[in-house]
Amino acid sequence: MATAEDKKYLDLWNQYRENSARATPIDLKETPAEKRKRIEHLEAHPEEWKNYYFPHHCKSPSAPFHKRFFKRIINNPEWYEVISWSRELAKSTSVMMVVLFLVLTKRKRNILLCSDSESNAIRLLLPYKSELEANQRIINDYGTQESIGKWEAGEFITKKGASFRALGAGQNPRGTKNDAVRPDVILSDDIDTDELVRNAERVKSRVKWLTEALYACRSISEPLLWIACGNIIAKYSCITEMAKVADNHEIINIRDKEGKSTWPEKNTEELIDRALSKQPWSAQQKEYYNNPVSEGDTFKDITYSKCPPLRSCDHVVVYADPSTSNKDRGANKQASYKGVVVLGAKGRRRYLYKVWLDQTSNAKFVDWLYEAYMYVKEAGVDTHRIYIENNSLQDPHYQQVLLPLIYAKADLYGFTIPVTEDKRKKPDKFFRIEGTLEPLNRLGNLIFNVKEQKEPNMVRMHDQMIGVSESAKMMDGPDALEGAAWLCQNRAVKHNMSYAVGAIDNRKY
Repeated sequence: MATAEDKKYLDLWNQYRENSARATPIDLKETPAEKRKRIEHLEAHPEEWKNYYFPHHCKSPSAPFHKRFFKRIINNPEWYEVISWSRELAKSTSVMMVVLFLVLTKRKRNILLCSDSESNAIRLLLPYKSELEANQRIINDYGTQESIGKWEAGEFITKKGASFRALGAGQNPRGTKNDAVRPDVILSDDIDTDELVRNAERVKSRVKWLTEALYACRSISEPLLWIACGNIIAKYSCITEMAKVADNHEIINIRDKEGKSTWPEKNTEELIDRALSKQPWSAQQKEYYNNPVSEGDTFKDITYSKCPPLRSCDHVVVYADPSTSNKDRGANKQASYKGVVVLGAKGRRRYLYKVWLDQTSNAKFVDWLYEAYMYVKEAGVDTHRIYIENNSLQDPHYQQVLLPLIYAKADLYGFTIPVTEDKRKKPDKFFRIEGTLEPLNRLGNLIFNVKEQKEPNMVRMHDQMIGVSESAKMMDGPDALEGAAWLCQNRAVKHNMSYAVGAIDNRKY
């Protein structure tokens, strides 16, 4: 009797078959010579090859990282690759297309696909099986692939002798041979799970299985292609451990270091904004930015309360971090967050009234400066300045980009904001945040505005605060907050400052 899982698999299989067959019509009038010439051309031009045989998957033009990946794989028979591409960047589909290219061109012939469980591995192997069964262009050019008697969901062998097998984590891969050929392609997909990575011992055990039992089933004398697909969902995971020994580990996030879509032909800025708007910041970081945000060990709790009127504070600071320094940024790091905070000091307490924190453009950042200024002005505070972090690495950006934008925006707003550079030579980000903010928070003297608790910018600040640790990747919000708190605690700071823009032009305001 068929199980619910069997019925689910059958429905998926029928859907894949139908989509593949419908999407791949062939030219029945083509002569054998024309066909041979066309195939030779396609195989010599892999981008054209995958667009021709998989038009139903290639609905958007390939991004540069897709092209690099395809070229890298077909040119390296012996290779160990880990790809941590964001959701919606076609990791598994790209792997399937390049593996079928290698199989159909007879470069590889024994493929193992492993996942967290056997059922999940079978589901991931389903598109391979369906394409070989129903893709009319593959059948027309490379012959019928489906064989008699060796064509099951979890293991099948094509008429040309290429074998495919699904394997769940922990299963025994030893003895997996196709005639005398040991596995020459091993694929790992979704090997990490949220449940697994919560337990370091379980991760260690699975890594041992990957590196010993699975990897050891290869042949020493024949080249092996190993491709592991998976996002970095924890700081210690199977993917992070495999990445340590990989020939190449490519991290591609949904947006690049400039905050732009890495595959704009498919994922527009509007679509990304819409999708991410329904998820908490911490979930976005894990699923789309390869940045697992877990609870740090510095700020366990954040205090929310009603803030006193801003004009009643002893001191008010507007502090801005343009996040333009490249000191902590490598080729695979995600874009930093620009931040602007309004902090008030009253006695021993520091009140975070308002925050703007996001990956955004320089023009929007400057708009935030004006918004912050007006927020403070409308609260009845007449005398204050806006401090902008500007260390030696940021200075060219400040002088050449931000100041011209500030002056340009002055024409729009009718006045020029008074900005001051913070040229303080800052120590390490984590230790600076810990040293300045942790005592305030621990003693209950760091208060977040309860009226802003559900506002998206404040939510991002909260999540980044909770995630602060020595190894955290994203602490831009807390970094800006530390700058403001430090200024509140160090009144005699004029010797560290240089005034960049004159006082407000009251005639225009």
